[in-house]
Amino acid sequence: MTRPSRMDPAQLTAIDVHTHAEVSRTGHPALSSELMAASEKYFAAHGHRMPTIDETADHYRQRRMAAVVFTVDAEHALGHPPIPNEEVAEDCAAHPDVLIPFASLDPWRGRAAVREARRLVEEYGVRGFKFHPSLQAFSPDDRMAYPLYEAIEELGVPALFHTGQTGIGAGLPGGGGIRLKHSNPLLVDDVAVDFPGLRIILAHPSFPWQDEALAVATHKPHVYIDLSGWSPKYFPPQLVRYANTLLKDKVLFGSDYPVITPDRWLSDFEKLDIKPEVRPRILKDNALRLLGLDSG
Repeated sequence: MTRPSRMDPAQLTAIDVHTHAEVSRTGHPALSSELMAASEKYFAAHGHRMPTIDETADHYRQRRMAAVVFTVDAEHALGHPPIPNEEVAEDCAAHPDVLIPFASLDPWRGRAAVREARRLVEEYGVRGFKFHPSLQAFSPDDRMAYPLYEAIEELGVPALFHTGQTGIGAGLPGGGGIRLKHSNPLLVDDVAVDFPGLRIILAHPSFPWQDEALAVATHKPHVYIDLSGWSPKYFPPQLVRYANTLLKDKVLFGSDYPVITPDRWLSDFEKLDIKPEVRPRILKDNALRLLGLDSG
């Protein structure tokens, strides 16, 4: 069967804006074995397979879904080389009907990261950038990262920030050296002020700062929230209330695949008290607009 050469939004049932490339073509993992084991324990995903990008594409194609795919470059803080962004982009490009490549750049790389951002968008078709402040050991409002944000804003693609607690390092001595404070969504408010044209996604229900995330997203017109990393049955009530009302056009489906599968997430989302007219916005329409896929 011949795969489509481009994405057809009309044929998609959903767009998952938060999935991970966990292993490279050569078998190199995105995280050290110690941090990966802690994450698996946190998510009760013991022994889960790390799918290749090709396998991720098959998984989503079978479900008539598209997925944003990224890794995390935190080499400065963790000393662990990342999966190359070029590889993620090339492997996603082999599946343009279902995969959308994001990149990750360590802001500690300074001007080199700025040059890389431009090259990845212009030469590799990257559609956005992922930041994990706790893993990358920086505060989102640190002016050190501002040249990179400026480049991403000029390139016209979104920046996705991990917010809230993380399962990576959970239970290890000192949390594996990972500082949760960097992932307070209120720290992204300065970014939204200083780069008003930058589209920002606050990833995850932001425990223990859910109200801060809701405040920033309602106040800043280009700030969105993705719902990944949690089963919907555990969503705090204020998140559900805002998703149904003030943020109905700014909330996005995300699973955190492979540690949380889209099947599990969608099954629990079906039971959530979300208005019928809001469901398609969360599952697909908001992402289409944010990622510029609604115009082809």
